[in-house]
Amino acid sequence: MKNIMQQSIISSSFLLLAITFYTSTTLAQLSPIQPPTTSSSSPPLPAVASPPLPTTATAPSPGLNTVPLVPTTPTGAPSPTIIPKGPTIDILNILQKAKRFSVLIRLLKTTQLINQLNSQLVSSPSGSGGLTIFAPEDSAFSKLKAGFLNSLNDRQKVELLQFHSLASFIAISNFDTLTNPVQTQAGDDARLQLNVTTYGGNQVSMATGAVNASVTGTVYTDSKLAIYQVDKVLLPLDLVLPAKAPALAPAPGLAKGLPKAGKTNSSALDDGSGAGSDDGDTKDLPAEASGAVSSTMWVNVAVGIGLAAGVFL
Repeated sequence: MKNIMQQSIISSSFLLLAITFYTSTTLAQLSPIQPPTTSSSSPPLPAVASPPLPTTATAPSPGLNTVPLVPTTPTGAPSPTIIPKGPTIDILNILQKAKRFSVLIRLLKTTQLINQLNSQLVSSPSGSGGLTIFAPEDSAFSKLKAGFLNSLNDRQKVELLQFHSLASFIAISNFDTLTNPVQTQAGDDARLQLNVTTYGGNQVSMATGAVNASVTGTVYTDSKLAIYQVDKVLLPLDLVLPAKAPALAPAPGLAKGLPKAGKTNSSALDDGSGAGSDDGDTKDLPAEASGAVSSTMWVNVAVGIGLAAGVFL
């Protein structure tokens, strides 16, 4: 009996040890890992910087003009590491993106004036010069008389396009600084005058003497190029008024019908020289001599008239 109790005690002891070991192992696995205590000799761990919080971009304040149809590159964008060769601004590309200037694009291509305009932007120094273009949309060309564009020769088409451009950059708020008549790239002839009027700072109207037009919007603008949409084609007077008529030549019958004697006497009367009249010499003669000379002059005139009448009869 005693042995049985001892074995029972020993078994219970082993069971308690096993339970204690299992419990301590399980608790060790479930408890969080505590960081090891650092000694005075170990270096401190580096601090981890927290990422900056994103900031909300503020929208730019609206300008005086309407939103451009073709936006420009943001000024805050980083500059490219490789600078492209050739012009960075293509006027045709801008007009094509706007999708309402197909007639103007065709004229710029056929006259090859687009090459000159793009070259002006490239050769223009930074901060000066520039280019301003008034772009009639397709509906503006449809208001022209049927067949008008086809009736123009190549020189007139170039003149029409140049009349829509200024050799300087003009912001929409600076049109009131222009002096009328505004000189376009078509020239400074009296039949190529353009007058500009502004209202309220950003409303612009133009008069050519043949048509009145208004700026209806901004197509594109930066520091060197400004393209404004107009509601009508700017027709200069040079393309509307008839060409100047040449001076009329004298009738050939009258020039051939007069005899030489009569012509000589007539010219002598006009300029005071010749054998028939000598007014410069008769001034110093006595009255009798002067009267004789005058009588001779009138006789010559009568003879000349008589000869002329005989020729025509």
